[in-house]
Amino acid sequence: MVSGAGTELHTEEFNWAGNLRYAAAEVRKPATVPALQDLVAGASRLRALGSRHSFNRIADTDGVLVSLEHLAPAIDVDAANMTVTVSGGTRYGTLAAELQRQGYALHNLASLPHISVAGAVATATHGSGDRNGNLATAVAGLELVTADGGILAARRGETPDFDGMVVSLGALGVVSSLTLDIEPAFPVAQTVFEDLSWEQVLENFDGVTSSAYSVSLFTDWSGDRVGQAWLKARTDAEAAERTSFFGGIPATDARHPIPGVSGSTCTQQLGVPGPWSDRLAHFRMEFTPSKGDELQSEYLVPREHAVDAIQAMRRLSPLVTPLLLVSEIRTMAADSLWLSPNYGTDSIGLHLTWRQDQPAVEAALPVIEAELAPFGARPHWGKLFDGGAARLAPLYPRFADFKALAGRLDPEGKFRNGFLDTKVFGS
Repeated sequence: MVSGAGTELHTEEFNWAGNLRYAAAEVRKPATVPALQDLVAGASRLRALGSRHSFNRIADTDGVLVSLEHLAPAIDVDAANMTVTVSGGTRYGTLAAELQRQGYALHNLASLPHISVAGAVATATHGSGDRNGNLATAVAGLELVTADGGILAARRGETPDFDGMVVSLGALGVVSSLTLDIEPAFPVAQTVFEDLSWEQVLENFDGVTSSAYSVSLFTDWSGDRVGQAWLKARTDAEAAERTSFFGGIPATDARHPIPGVSGSTCTQQLGVPGPWSDRLAHFRMEFTPSKGDELQSEYLVPREHAVDAIQAMRRLSPLVTPLLLVSEIRTMAADSLWLSPNYGTDSIGLHLTWRQDQPAVEAALPVIEAELAPFGARPHWGKLFDGGAARLAPLYPRFADFKALAGRLDPEGKFRNGFLDTKVFGS
């Protein structure tokens, strides 16, 4: 049922993967920022709901869920300052297409262009590239609807604690708009190589990941071969043509990261140059990338431990491989955002796309986390992981500062939920 006030009442409201049902019976979709302010001010418990691509209960609440999908995208380019301002509910695919139309680009995109800007930023979702920070590093400013319904405008370099506000996990308020850094549009060519040698990859790991603007390795962790390498090369700055790649050979038609699945929903490959907006993501905006019947986990490991962490995952193959659809290895640059898994260190991401067997996956997570603990692995906030606040706090030098910031901006805990109580505010 939809009312004129923008309320939807549901008996069953699920996330994208279908592995969890939200506890709230009410989803509100305000069409204006003043309506959002009124809604936040009047609620006792509230959480912002993005594109529902989180696999844990980070967006859940027993109060009101609020979606910004009805706010106008309002994509506003400031060419003088090389920024763009958008509403929090805007999806990256929509933003990328409009920026490309106007001759601009973002520095990075995640695998899926379908995700919302505010949700991706709040969880430090990342994309790939040795020199590329995660998506949140592009944030130059934001507007936050705080617990009392007011608007807090924050700017990089001007607002105290700005670096604590960007990757916020939704704990500080509802992000109504963001201002992102942009740059001139650039062309990209994407080439997929298959059947790489693990021995060559690990002996030359820095050479592998620096071979293109963005590099992804896909594997199931078994055997002595890497399944695929996806190279996204800027054709204005890099050589895009290769005949081999660390023991791998070029794919002859479009590939999907999951073996046996059609590559027709994936972005253009085969080394054909095209706009950044149609190449940096793995999947095309106009297609649903899968049915959603999967689960995901990811651990971000300091770059200095990359090879050792990869070898640890390979040793876990008997446990991990039977549960996997595919796993992906990517790299990200260091940043200064307090709760970013890349805080203070260049990182690699060890991403796991699981079959939808949640009990088996949850049983495997403590084993994986114990193996990766010596390397200081930080979990992706929006995906399945086991550790709580006591385990996470030592991994983040500004963890206590973030908790204090949340206490100042949301003293009554309006934006708290079970996930935050366990993973951030617990002892």
